[in-house]
Amino acid sequence: MDEQLLINYKDVSLNIEENTILRDVNLEIKRNDFYYVIGRVGSGKSTLLKSIYAEIPIEEGEAHVFDYNLSTLKRKHIPFLRRRIGIVFQDFQLLIDRSVEKNLEFVLRATGWENKKVIKDRIHEVLVQVNMQNKAYKMPHELSGGEQQRVVIARALLNSPALILADEPTGNLDPETGNQIVALLHAISQNGTAVIMSTHNYSIVQNFPGKIMKCENMALINLYDEEVEKEVESQKTSQLN
Repeated sequence: MDEQLLINYKDVSLNIEENTILRDVNLEIKRNDFYYVIGRVGSGKSTLLKSIYAEIPIEEGEAHVFDYNLSTLKRKHIPFLRRRIGIVFQDFQLLIDRSVEKNLEFVLRATGWENKKVIKDRIHEVLVQVNMQNKAYKMPHELSGGEQQRVVIARALLNSPALILADEPTGNLDPETGNQIVALLHAISQNGTAVIMSTHNYSIVQNFPGKIMKCENMALINLYDEEVEKEVESQKTSQLN
């Protein structure tokens, strides 16, 4: 696979139990790409992201992430795939019984880091990246939603991933804080890490341009500027009614 090509899906169908969620998915993601996946709730956005980190199996078509063939990927190799992907969840999933620093240390130790100084230095580096270096001692409940999401992004960056998957990362945040989080993800993509972000917030898509895919009627389609403008206007109209 081309070194710049991180994800390559050809005619992939994604099924959960007996139900087809998406069919005939064709997708190429390269380094530095910033992609939005938009669509209604239940349209397949999360299913697509879960397939990339092997939470949902590939049963039809060809799917490669990095140098892994997802169709033949053995269970024992899944952790190695996931170490190369940073995942940002809408609901944070921080460990509530330990500080920010200890949350990040837990992930590093779980992925094979052992040297205390190297661990401490890496935690400081990622917290600086997300402007949370002064909050390392705080417990999750002492942080705002936006601050917690910054910690989640820091956690996703720990192992220097080539790809970040962000599943509705602004869903629980106010608009201003959500914009700050998307700006941060944009900055990360410009430093060489591809980002795929699912959202149903079309105004964010306009404020922070990127390539756009839409899940609709069991299909994944590419959208272009004029189509995005129509989507935004449609969403505004539905919110007014």
